[in-house]
This record gives sequence, structure tokens and C-alpha cells, in this order.
Amino acid sequence: MTALNDRRVLVVEDESLVAMLLETMLEDMGCATVGPASTVDEGLRLATQERLDAALLDVNVAGTPVFAVAEALEARGIPLVFSTGYGEGGLPENWRGRPTVQKPFTEAVIRDALMKAMGVATA
Repeated sequence: MTALNDRRVLVVEDESLVAMLLETMLEDMGCATVGPASTVDEGLRLATQERLDAALLDVNVAGTPVFAVAEALEARGIPLVFSTGYGEGGLPENWRGRPTVQKPFTEAVIRDALMKAMGVATA
């Protein structure tokens, strides 16, 4: 049992291998994956219609910035974590300061970022 058990986490990621890796990592943490969404439109639909506890968002999804999905999640009060090859410096100024993981990442990095985003104390 972990603090993340039974949490529903939206994954928006266009690279199928990365999406599969995230699904496996989330499953290992006891989370349920919502998606993965491989387009911003699909991510936006899931972000507005599904019950979610958190989200992992690739910053650039098939050439489209993911910030419309981030705005929809923020409007619902759903915590999010950005993933990018550029780190937090690759985010527009108004999104900096949010939990951000730099690719490539490990399961521990994803777990810690999700826990930070959700305000869950680490052991």
C-alpha cells in the first residue's frame, strides 16, 4: 500500500513507448491510468469528463502545446505534473513552479512529483 493507491491519473503523452512506461510505473504505484491520451483534443476530453486525482502531461503533444489541458485541469482543481525534455525552463513563465519532471525520468521521480502535486506526504 502506498499513498498513491487507487489514485486516477490522466496521462497525456504522444510517444507510445513513454506512455506504456508511464502506465507500468503508475500501475506499480497502485494508480489507475486514465488514457493515455495521444492528442491534446483527447486529453482535453478526458480532463473535462473523467474523475481524476492528478495528471501527467507531456508539454509538447504531437507538436501541440498541452496548456489547454492544463487549464482545464486547473479549473477543476486537479493537480498536474508536466513532463518535458527541457525541464521547468521549457515551460512558459505562467506555468513555472509546477511539479515538472525532465525526460528521461525514473519511477521514483514520477512518484515524488505526483505526491508533491497532490500534497501527499512522502515516507
